[in-house]
Formats: sequence, structure tokens, C-alpha cells
Amino acid sequence: MLEAWLTFLSTDDPEMIVKLILAYPAFQVYYQEIYELCRNTEGVMEMFSKELQELDRNTVQYMMDEMQAEIDQKRSMLKESQEQLAEILGQLKEIQEQLKESQEQLEETQALRKQQAEALAASQEEIRRLREQVEKLSHGDTK
Repeated sequence: MLEAWLTFLSTDDPEMIVKLILAYPAFQVYYQEIYELCRNTEGVMEMFSKELQELDRNTVQYMMDEMQAEIDQKRSMLKESQEQLAEILGQLKEIQEQLKESQEQLEETQALRKQQAEALAASQEEIRRLREQVEKLSHGDTK
């Protein structure tokens, strides 16, 4: 019987069809339905139209599924990018804090250098004044 079905589904040779119907009379009903369908072009067109509508629905659904998959992939990539950006921003914040600390240390160092420079200038002034006194005293002793 399997061979009969394969012949029914695969042949359009009239001699083979006659042999099949003689061997399996039940196939005559199927061939009559196919013959009537072929004669009724409007019915065939309607059948094809319905099939095309279903194919269109399936194509649209497939395209929507593909677009959703692409959207999901891009969302995932966006989420990863946002996480990377957040990590970079965190690192930048740490660097800014370090720079601020370095700036404060630099300002403290500059203030200290200024104090030291002022103290050095005062010491040099004191040394100059003391030298003048020593010179005056030593000239006064020699007179």
C-alpha cells in the first residue's frame, strides 16, 4: 500500500494512474477530486490564495521574530556597553579623586615652600644685618 501512495503522490503518467486505480479502486475518488479541483480554477485560485495568505502570515511572523531577536541582541549589547561605561565612569571618578588629592598635596607643598622661602629670606636678611653689625663693631675696634 505504501508503494501505491508513493505512486499516487509522484506520478502524472496516465497509464500508471489507470494501473493504480485498477489495483486500488479507492484512489479513483482522490483522482476525481483532483480533477474537479483542476476544472474549477476559481476554487484552485481560492485555495492558493488562502495558502498565500498563510504563507504571508508566516513570513510576517518570521520577520517579526527575526527583528525581535535582533532587538534583543542590541539591547544586550547596549546593556553591556552601559555596564562598561559605568565601570569607566567609576574609574574616572577615582582618578579625579586622586588628582584632587595630588592637587591638595601640591598646594600644601607650594605653601610650605613659600614659608621656607620667606624664612630663608628673613634669615638672609638677619645674616646681612648681623654682618653689618659685625663689620661696624670690627671697624669700631680697629679705630
